[in-house]
Amino acid sequence: MGPDMQTRVFSPDADGYDAAASALRDGGLVAFPTETVYGLGGDARNDMAVARIFEAKARPRFNPLIVHVNSISAAREFVEWPDQADILAQAFWPGPMTLVLPLKPGTGLSPLVTADLPTLAIRVPAHPVAQNLLATFGGPVAAPSANPSGRISPTTADHVLAGLNGKIAAVLDGGACEVGVESTILGLAGTPTLLRPGGLPVEAIEAALHDTLDTRGNCDPLTAPGQLASHYAPNAQVRLEATEKRTGEVLLGFGPVDADLNLSPAGDLTEATANLFRHLHSLDAMGAETIAVSPIPNHGLGRAINDRLRRAASPRS
Repeated sequence: MGPDMQTRVFSPDADGYDAAASALRDGGLVAFPTETVYGLGGDARNDMAVARIFEAKARPRFNPLIVHVNSISAAREFVEWPDQADILAQAFWPGPMTLVLPLKPGTGLSPLVTADLPTLAIRVPAHPVAQNLLATFGGPVAAPSANPSGRISPTTADHVLAGLNGKIAAVLDGGACEVGVESTILGLAGTPTLLRPGGLPVEAIEAALHDTLDTRGNCDPLTAPGQLASHYAPNAQVRLEATEKRTGEVLLGFGPVDADLNLSPAGDLTEATANLFRHLHSLDAMGAETIAVSPIPNHGLGRAINDRLRRAASPRS
């Protein structure tokens, strides 16, 4: 897109879906809501479209993308499908879970999607707007989060426009995202491995598999999307495990604390997850040098919150 072009905003109705699908078929980029965060979608079979995703986000080319499809049967067209994949897909798709599986030959996907890895990250999103767009488009859509690379993920159309207006063709505005952090990523190319904690708690996955996940993969660099050390970062510095607010800081609270914004005064991890990126956007806009963050319990969805906060607080490259 040229520098003087504006990103169009489509409503989630028949005309909006047709226009968004048409933009995707033309190789354009369309941001759309999933239950986790807004994704920046491009035709996963179109090299130029996928290259435009990296360009718009200023995303490192060695960082693979998640492909979104609208059904389990569609997913099976692209990847090898072990029994464990079937158990998890039947239990949690559509939903906030991404599976990394061996890529089938001859799928027609752009090699940029996988960063030339032999595996593919794939999921079936639950948001009705995402489902309708995927059905209207009729093909696989590569979609990382719809924000400049390394910055706070977007949970509303306004967040998308703040970072990418003029750089992408359109945004399909489906309101605020319900879950609020990205999908949980599981590697199933061998031992079931947690590659990124997210919107589906690890405990639920382990219960479905009757097995314990290997969590060492969460430290292995770039075997899946969302593993860069410095990521999800506001402009401000981030200080974790804060029990008080220091001079010049704003405080992102959790539980019964006096804070500038509170993820969940009641200490509810689901509410905190949904509010995380929205509150970081709001606090960053206040212009403070540092965002201090209350301690977050490290179980259930708290794992995903702490993962995102650690990456936000990591030294910037």
